[in-house]
Amino acid sequence: MFLHRLSCYLAGGRPLGGTRVHPGCRDGSPPSASVPVELPGALYFATRSPVWGGGRAFYDPDAEGRVLARAHLLSASQFADIAAQEMYREPGTDLDLTEVLTRGRTALGDGRYETLVRAGRLDGIPVLTFTAPWKMSDVPTTVPSAAYVRHLAAGLAEAGAWDSGAVAAYLASRPGAHPHWTEQAVRELLPP
Repeated sequence: MFLHRLSCYLAGGRPLGGTRVHPGCRDGSPPSASVPVELPGALYFATRSPVWGGGRAFYDPDAEGRVLARAHLLSASQFADIAAQEMYREPGTDLDLTEVLTRGRTALGDGRYETLVRAGRLDGIPVLTFTAPWKMSDVPTTVPSAAYVRHLAAGLAEAGAWDSGAVAAYLASRPGAHPHWTEQAVRELLPP
């Protein structure tokens, strides 16, 4: 969600607080547009990230609730290259998006971030993301690290649709973050 972090996926680099250098996309140009969105479903933290040292954020499109997020207008090849980097694969291969565009979901594997989801449409353009194949209730939650929460909070605040209090309250309430992260603790991670 944070443009600085997205730029590391696009142009290559290591986000602040992360341990992994991303190789970047074939097309490293920034998104044509970035807008705040609210998606149906739930955000939760599970498994353990070797990059951030805590729980990873996952999207359960079938859960009750709403997810605060950002939609970035990217090319299909940029989306494929970002997905590859999240799957610890080499970027450079286009994805067949037919099934996700027509059925709303497709599995590229059984691991984390290997399930593509069409979360809706925005101005006639499909909103695509990737997540795990399991449901939120199928896995134990994991507390996310401060560096990871900082990036998520900064990205939501940067979107401009929610103030710092709303961002902090939202992230602190997500399964895995709650009850370990308080609204005040998340707020303290945001720049003034």
